[in-house]
Amino acid sequence: MKANHQNKATGVVDGYGGRVLHKTGSAALHERIVKVLKTLQELEKMKSPVMPYLAAWEEEKKIIWYEFISPKLCHLLKCSAAEAAKTFRDAVIDQRIYKYTGPEAKLEEEIITKDELGGYREGLREEVKKAGSVDVVYKIEVQVGKNVWLKDQANIEKFSQDNVYLSIGFLTDVTKEMEQKDLFEKIGYFDELTNLPKRSIMERIFEINLGYYRRSKIDDFVFMMIDVDYFKAVNDRFGHQAGDYVLAALAELMTIKKRKEDEIGRYGGEEFYGFSLGHIKPGIQFAERLRRSVERYRFAFDDAVIPITISIGVASASQLGDKDQLTADKLIELADQRLYVAKQTGRNRVVCEDQDKN
Repeated sequence: MKANHQNKATGVVDGYGGRVLHKTGSAALHERIVKVLKTLQELEKMKSPVMPYLAAWEEEKKIIWYEFISPKLCHLLKCSAAEAAKTFRDAVIDQRIYKYTGPEAKLEEEIITKDELGGYREGLREEVKKAGSVDVVYKIEVQVGKNVWLKDQANIEKFSQDNVYLSIGFLTDVTKEMEQKDLFEKIGYFDELTNLPKRSIMERIFEINLGYYRRSKIDDFVFMMIDVDYFKAVNDRFGHQAGDYVLAALAELMTIKKRKEDEIGRYGGEEFYGFSLGHIKPGIQFAERLRRSVERYRFAFDDAVIPITISIGVASASQLGDKDQLTADKLIELADQRLYVAKQTGRNRVVCEDQDKN
């Protein structure tokens, strides 16, 4: 019997291992599946580098299964076609969604971790149904210590009469590209003078925290802009080597003072940034702890004691209202405005409210 031959009595394609064609359903659904199966099986014969699939799920049920799955994926996952859906789901380490946001159409990466995916898959499925397509990257563990990255691109088709959705797509191995991306990011992640994370890490922390916040995985988070008071005078009076010493010593001091919920990085020049998970109050306490520790610390360079203080502008995500409209740029702008107020009203202080509320 030739491959891909359709059994006229049952409407099932030879070699078929799915579910839908074995059930009573609409002619439109059966015909569509048979047509797609033949196309994907022909594509497999061409030895294309992509891994085609045909997935299906019912409207009110959580289980997704494969009507067709590339043997290449089964080989990668070391499982049978019948086990592929569960094996793939269990192997996912994280899921990355790339989309353009904001007036400048900036590309943002949203990372959904394995722990989150368990309770978030239903929401993701709703987003997919609404969009009518899938465009994500999965990081999966295929064996202990070995990960691969798979890009998933698919179109979604709904068959209302059957309450069934079909996802017709392709998985592409993008491991080399993603590992190269991670390597380039790591190279530029840490500031050589202070050994603190650079702004590129700040952007990544924002992506993660914004994703958690929008999905109500965290109640709130705080961002702060930190500036060294009168730093130009330090360079002018003591020299640039003294200025470098101050920045390095300041970075070490602030790192010691942070908790596991906090993060400190270098924004640029004499400016630093900070994050704190949770509501505004513990964020303010963290900022005050930093300010006081700097004020009390003895910065000594070549027998000269250099008086150093810092000013901090603090803003929380919840202070900006609508979660869906919240962006990193808006939170940075608010913290920066409050830093400006701190500088204008005497320096060596923390400002956590708008100027007209002080």
